[in-house]
Amino acid sequence: MDNKKEALAKHYEWNGKFEINSRVPLITREDLALAYTPGVAEACLTIEENPDKAYELTRKNNLVAVITNGTAVLGLGSIGPTASMPVMEGKCVLFKAFADIDAFPITIQSKEVDIIVQTIEQIGNSFGGINLEDIAAPECFEVERRLKASLDIPVFHDDQHGTAIVVAAGLINALKLVHKSFETIKVVVNGAGSAGIAVAKHLLNFGVRNLILTDKAGILANDTPNLNNEQQHMTTVTNLTNQHGNLSHALQDADVFIGVSVANILTLEMIQNMKPDPIVFAMANPVPEIMPDLATESGVAVIGTGRSDFPNQINNVLAFPGIFKGALSVRASDINEAMKVAASHAIASLIATDELRADYVIPGALDPRVCPAVTKAVKEAAIKTRVNRI
Repeated sequence: MDNKKEALAKHYEWNGKFEINSRVPLITREDLALAYTPGVAEACLTIEENPDKAYELTRKNNLVAVITNGTAVLGLGSIGPTASMPVMEGKCVLFKAFADIDAFPITIQSKEVDIIVQTIEQIGNSFGGINLEDIAAPECFEVERRLKASLDIPVFHDDQHGTAIVVAAGLINALKLVHKSFETIKVVVNGAGSAGIAVAKHLLNFGVRNLILTDKAGILANDTPNLNNEQQHMTTVTNLTNQHGNLSHALQDADVFIGVSVANILTLEMIQNMKPDPIVFAMANPVPEIMPDLATESGVAVIGTGRSDFPNQINNVLAFPGIFKGALSVRASDINEAMKVAASHAIASLIATDELRADYVIPGALDPRVCPAVTKAVKEAAIKTRVNRI
């Protein structure tokens, strides 16, 4: 049985990947009276008097909503909210397994930004945080922006920021190996959607000065037609020399290629035009922009992908469990830029300088040190930037 058939068979066997278990014993009449009526009224009245008590008297302190409309699901595209449920359930399982956070999947039957935002606003008070998942660009940018402004709990679009955080972590260590710095490198990010734009923004926070975004139309420049609002904004902070051309032109004398795009788009000739010891994170799934063996043969110093069967997997599970756990632990009202930067440094720090190798610049997805390290770093950054409430 191949992997696809085995996975489908397992989903039939599981009949759903998670369930809700009670934290309360219900054995005696007294148990029932305390957990429900009449005793529950005291908890309700206490919360009515002080809504923050919901964090102590309900599960809000450890509950995250995983929300999608199914418009950009993994490598499957716009398959719809119902078909996206196995992915959302899987995300909930990851929250529980890696951070002991309770998460619940919610799908929204709309592609309209107003409806998505209003729906989440109406249910948001039930949760300690909102994890947006698999919502297509450019709508995802507006959804997140509006929710961050209207809700007082953390809102985090993992496809954007989780990817960016782990990319930066891997790049911190890869740059150590090749003796280069963020301030001096030229970076090309291929794929100007939600992940690519978030990666670009995050790397700018690390001091990258020379960064070019490319997509199927070529280099994003200030006169490129048909850009959405977010892409147009990125032309004001990237490609500062206003270069034009295709991916090949962009990669001239580049130090780093980051792909969140399509299979097999990076060629041997493009790599040969990059600077010595280039770094390539080719994250298209299931087939990367260049296969690792070909990249290594082409002279790439460090190659990473999104796949678990190759070294240096750029996997969001390294980021989001610890980020939410750190945010929830101090009742943070936001997940801000400082917290994201701290998460990247925490992930990178788990590999000592004398342990770094071309095939080991990022911890493995199952490394048990990751979540505690990210949790601690995010918590400290939240307190430092005063978005904590305890």
